[in-house]
Amino acid sequence: MSQDTATAAAVNIDQDAGDFSFPEDYAYDAGTGLSEKTVEYISGVKNEEKWILDFRKKALKIFEGKPLPTHWASKDLENIIFNDIRYYLAKGQQPSRSWDDVPDDVKETFERLGIPEKERKFLAGVEAQFDSEAAYSNVKVELEKEGVIFVNSTEGLREHPEIFRKWFGKVIPTGDNKYSALNSAVFSGGSFIYVPPGVKVKHPLQAYFRINAENFGQFERTLIIVDEGAEVTYMEGCTAPKFETATLHSAVVELVAMPHAKIQYITVQNWSANVFNLVTKRALAFENAEVRWIDCNIGSRLTMKYPGVVMKGRKARGEVISIALANDGQHQDTGAKMVHAADETTSNVISKSISVGTGRSTYRGMVHIPKHLKGCRNNTECDALLINSNSRTDTYPAITVKGNQHVTQHEASVSQVSEEQIFYMKQRGLNEAEAMSLSVNGFVNDLVREFPMEYSVELKRLIDLEMENSVG
Repeated sequence: MSQDTATAAAVNIDQDAGDFSFPEDYAYDAGTGLSEKTVEYISGVKNEEKWILDFRKKALKIFEGKPLPTHWASKDLENIIFNDIRYYLAKGQQPSRSWDDVPDDVKETFERLGIPEKERKFLAGVEAQFDSEAAYSNVKVELEKEGVIFVNSTEGLREHPEIFRKWFGKVIPTGDNKYSALNSAVFSGGSFIYVPPGVKVKHPLQAYFRINAENFGQFERTLIIVDEGAEVTYMEGCTAPKFETATLHSAVVELVAMPHAKIQYITVQNWSANVFNLVTKRALAFENAEVRWIDCNIGSRLTMKYPGVVMKGRKARGEVISIALANDGQHQDTGAKMVHAADETTSNVISKSISVGTGRSTYRGMVHIPKHLKGCRNNTECDALLINSNSRTDTYPAITVKGNQHVTQHEASVSQVSEEQIFYMKQRGLNEAEAMSLSVNGFVNDLVREFPMEYSVELKRLIDLEMENSVG
């Protein structure tokens, strides 16, 4: 057994670890279908203020008025039957501060996924969401003393409205797209984080989103505000059991990096192949602030996700580093949006995708630098690896640069694992699956190093499992 394989085995990481569910026992169920009554039910259960209900109802009308996108993924999106989806399911629990107080079946779910162990080993705080609501939420005492807030969005709205409401829906307007409008109408769960000026959170904060029910839609809403000179790393993980029916995940994530602040947002998703993953993520970066999106997309039937940074302050920096793996019947449509809105701003996009079997990966990016700015820089790199002759990859960069005082560069490559390469490695004692895993992990290795150690091991193991039976 190789050292890497031994390491992966030692941490007991399995791609199918999330493929289980418990019998449904919910105290609150909005039923099937989407209407104004659904929105009223969700708002009533949460005992929200009137302005939030009004916000939801306005968003519902926007959602209903927007047609399905008629572009690249429209055929896949037609398979989502919105009236067959359940929009709110909750056991009625308040977020517990101790694992001992979490309901037994929910606790067993997160224990099987290794969340308590990760919290003990290397996290500064954890939130664990089960279907529509958080079941557990906790942050280290020393961070609370420094004024760091890490709660679910419902608590954030209720307990910290003076901070939350100022930015809520301001980074991503309700009408940004059809799915941001849907989220705004039925949102529940998600994280709210506030880091006070000058506070540097040394260890990551993590949220884990778990879909347990069939025909369910999860619509978390996350808002992270990092004040002047502060720093935070946030990680999210996502899983769902493998049901025969479609499941919808449509989140909205808003980040605000005040002057000289730094935010690193890491996503490792391993959705089952029945999930439609339609997510809107965007950040505002003020003067000399830095926002990094590090994104790994494995699983799902269709993923549409394009993390963005609007660089509003001089010398702000934005970066998107992404890995996408599309297996049979899957489409990973991912990319980045970089909007330069101030002088001397810098953006960097590095995307690597792997297409296996009939899988399709797409890079879709946007870089915008207006004429009146000076000294802006952008670098975009898109590299794709095809595993089989019927795999597919596409690259659609839209780079708009006006004026002559900027530096931009774009590079794209497509390669295929050759039979000769596999043959050579087999002569060294590897079987086909091991040889393919070695090739793919080598392809993404420089990006995997950007993940924390625990997650880089998990990514390698996930790729190993995806590559089994991929040759032929």
